[in-house]
Formats: sequence, C-alpha cells, structure tokens
Amino acid sequence: MARSTGVRIAPWLGLTLVLAAIVMAAGAAVVMVSGTPAHAQERPRTLFQYLFRRDEPPPQAAPQRTQPRNVQRAPRTTRAASAPAQRAVAAVDKQEDARAILVVGDFLAGGLAEGLSAVYAEDPTVRVVDRANGSSGFVRDDYYDWPGRIGSIVDEERPAVVVVMIGSNDRQAMRIDGASENVRSERWDAEYTARSARMASEIAGRNVPIVWVGLPSFRFPKMSSDMIAFNDIQRGVAEAAGGVFVDVWDGFIDENGAFVTNGPDINGQPVRLRADDGINFTAAGKRKIAFYVEKPLARLLQSGPAALAPEAGIGEMFGPPIPGEAPLIQHTPPVSLFDPALDGGDELLGLVVETRRASALTPARKLIVQGLAPDPRPGRVDDFGATREPEAASVATAETTSAVDDAALQAATVE
Repeated sequence: MARSTGVRIAPWLGLTLVLAAIVMAAGAAVVMVSGTPAHAQERPRTLFQYLFRRDEPPPQAAPQRTQPRNVQRAPRTTRAASAPAQRAVAAVDKQEDARAILVVGDFLAGGLAEGLSAVYAEDPTVRVVDRANGSSGFVRDDYYDWPGRIGSIVDEERPAVVVVMIGSNDRQAMRIDGASENVRSERWDAEYTARSARMASEIAGRNVPIVWVGLPSFRFPKMSSDMIAFNDIQRGVAEAAGGVFVDVWDGFIDENGAFVTNGPDINGQPVRLRADDGINFTAAGKRKIAFYVEKPLARLLQSGPAALAPEAGIGEMFGPPIPGEAPLIQHTPPVSLFDPALDGGDELLGLVVETRRASALTPARKLIVQGLAPDPRPGRVDDFGATREPEAASVATAETTSAVDDAALQAATVE
C-alpha cells in the first residue's frame, strides 16, 4: 500500500515542480522586459508566494530633503510684532502761513517730534519744528544751556505752541557754585527746579503756550524712580507758568505699574513700544506719545468759536476763551431724579425755598406716623377716583336724583 501511494503521489509532485519552474521563469522574464533591477523587486521566498503573488509596485523610499547652505531664516516673531502695521501717511506741502509746533528737549523730544510729524503730515496748516538736542538736559548747562538758549529759539521760529520733553539725561551730579551735588539731594532739587522754571518763564514771557510732556518709565527701577521725581518738579513748573502738563506714565506700564516693552498702540493693537535697551522708543511708541499730546495741541491750535455756528448759541465750549470776552456757557442746575423726602419735590436743585415749621408733618411722616397716604394724583396708578369733568359729574348727579324721585312717587301712588 505504501508503495502504491508513493507511486500515485509522485506525478502530482512532479507537476507541482514544473509549474513552479514555469512561474519562476515568467517572473524573471517580466523583470528583464521591464528593465527594473532585480534588487528593486520583492523576491518571493516560498512556493505559496510564487503561486499567489500580487503584482504591486514596490514601495518607494521617501526622497531625502536637502537644505541649501547659507540660507538665512526669518527671525522668530512674537505676537506683538504680528500686529498690523501702521498706515503710511503721505506728507503734504505746508502752507506759507502754517502754524509751527516747536519741540524742544532731549532725545525723547526728538522721538516725540517724529510722532507729531506723523500726526500732522496731512494737515497743510500745521508744521512741526524739531529743535531737540539728544544729549542735552538741565544738569549739564556747560554742554547745552536750555534756559539761556530757548528765548532765541522761540524768537527765531515764532511758534504757535512750544512742546517740551526733557530730563532723561539728568540722572547725574550737578555742579552748583563750584561744588558737585548728588542727584536728588536737597540743593540738587532746588537748582533743578530753578533751571526748569527759568526755561518755562522764557517761553511764557513771549506769550507762547507751553505743553510740557512728562517722562515715561524705564526698564531699570532706580531710573524710573528718578523719573517720577522729575515729573513732580516739571508738573509744578509747567502749571506755575500757565502751561499744560501731559502725563504719559500710564501708557507704558502694565496693570501692576511695571515697565513693559510691548503694549497697545493708539488703535489698541499689541505692538512693540520700547527698544531692547529699555530706554528708547520704537516708531509705534513715538506715535503713542504724540497721541497723548494731540488733545491739548488741538485745543490750543483751533481757530476759536468762528468754527462753530454762532447762531446756534453754543458759544465758546472748547479751547481757551477769547481775551476780553466772557464765555457764553449756560450753567443749568441738575434735576433730582429721586425724592427721598416723598414731598413731591420736582424743583431744580439749588432752589431757595421757605423753611418749614418744625411742627409741620411731611408726607413721609404722615405715612409712617399717622398712616395717611398722600392724595393721589390724576393719572397715577393709585388714582382710583373718577376723572370726569365737574360739570359733567353735576349733570349726571342731577339726572340720577330726578329719576329716583319719580320712581318713589309712582310707588306711593300705587299703594
């Protein structure tokens, strides 16, 4: 039996080997015809793979990306730097009689002049004159004496208003009568105040308005502390000379009062306001300082009440009054929206009324003490009485009375 079984299986085994040889030969022929290298094809390893292989393209290796050399990558940007850029303003030609805004001070004043130039770039009636000296201040009068030179500068430029921003270079010892005084000592503060007041007096003495811009915070806490002291001195000097002091401190700090490099610009968009040194300003920061100065400048540069309709009776409501004329402002006392005494008061506040007797009871006391409510008013929610006219009410009463009398007479006749 084993022998006959082996004889029967042998033909099938031979046929299988023949088929396998044919398949291998066909695969080799396909490889040669396609021209694909043998190592690029997936070679079957078993008989089953020879018989039932699928003709699929071999997986292609992902090409390796090569980065070119000497390629400069773009610098990493922060969220503040991704804010929309400011619209470029095209400057217009100024008129010959354009009013001048004279900007004086140190390097911060120079940045302020750039910001104001952008503000009035499209206004042909206003021009900005930058006479700032970057390294100047009140301390080193041997380098640049502002109180001694400001008079000639004002006479030369004949400005409509003078904008002052100075003090960032004054954190140094001052020589007073040949002796050196430390910063913010008693004699130092007194001399610094005197020099600032002398400069303001030179400007005000020429009947030119003064807009004195305060100093901002800086990255270094000791420097910011000195700037606060300088602002207090300059505020008093500017107001004593009849000028306007513009405080810009809150525009460059966070909610905790700390220095910030990035912050909102004039449109509320986050931008970079300060340079890397924590002292200088970027273009957006300079424009923001100018934003604080725009309002007082607009108030001083306006043409006066002629711009308003005189027939409307509005009068001089904006800006300084015209010399020699009283402002036509109508002061109306406010009206009380509440009546705590429940006395029905509807008069204007400030009206002089007669003093009531001490024994008189107010409606509130009548309601609380005696339980008597005030008389209702016609049309009010507690008015439950008739609202007919007196004549109509009397006619209706007469008709009702006559009808009752006729009914009684008839009843008596029947009985």
